[in-house]
Amino acid sequence: MKRALIIVLALIAVGAGGYFAASKWAIRHETFHFYDAARNRPLDVDVAVRRDIEMTADTGMMKMPVAIINHGNTVKFTEYSFLANLLAARGYMAISIQHDLASDAPLVTKEGELYVGRQPVYDRGVSNIIFVLNAIEKIQPNADYDHLTLIGHSNGGDISMYFAKTHPDQVKRVVTLDNLRVPLVQGAFKVLSFRSKDPRFVPDPGVIPSDEICRKSGITVVNTPYQHTDMTDHGPDQLKTNIESTLDKFLNDDSDLAPVKTDNIQVPKPPDLIAGGPVN
Repeated sequence: MKRALIIVLALIAVGAGGYFAASKWAIRHETFHFYDAARNRPLDVDVAVRRDIEMTADTGMMKMPVAIINHGNTVKFTEYSFLANLLAARGYMAISIQHDLASDAPLVTKEGELYVGRQPVYDRGVSNIIFVLNAIEKIQPNADYDHLTLIGHSNGGDISMYFAKTHPDQVKRVVTLDNLRVPLVQGAFKVLSFRSKDPRFVPDPGVIPSDEICRKSGITVVNTPYQHTDMTDHGPDQLKTNIESTLDKFLNDDSDLAPVKTDNIQVPKPPDLIAGGPVN
């Protein structure tokens, strides 16, 4: 009887309206503190879900799509709530992972090496994602862990793209916010990349394909007039609104998203909200 009541309530909630009807109070955030004994590494994770979607998944009637949010260097995993809330409102289980620890060596640049010497950081990020997915699956088995949406800012965007390159069969979409090292590639997954206009953070040669390759490969590049460090919760509301609007269309499998140019948007110069910004 209790199970039947839960199913009925869940169906009523789902039928009440689209994801826009789910305001922030309907989204639940929970923090998990995992520990990878094999690597002697703690992993803090925030999981955001829409309560009615979670309730329906708990009945076994559906599997929630899964999105992984990867933070930029020196930025915390909790500082992308505008993305987590959008994804949760869309029905995703949004998983934000803290990749960096205070005990980790500083991020360095080694010219001439693959990804300027960052591959060990990306390998660690991939291991973090795999461990967290296995841990979360034990808690919430009613989610689709085989068709991931990966979103990342800066170094987190490179981790997202690198994961997609090394595990293409497990990825459905990749969204990068101004990644600088790992080239955008098109596979069985879709790619969307937001770019800053910031002379301090310039992508390495080959990271952004030519316009012709983007058109042929279906890679969508969105140029913005904003700073690299703006693409977090601390950034201008206009930028977050633009990202949310474009990302919302990108998540819709029933519509094609054409490349978007936002260079003509008139905005005041944003303040330097993060001292020094993330190092990439």
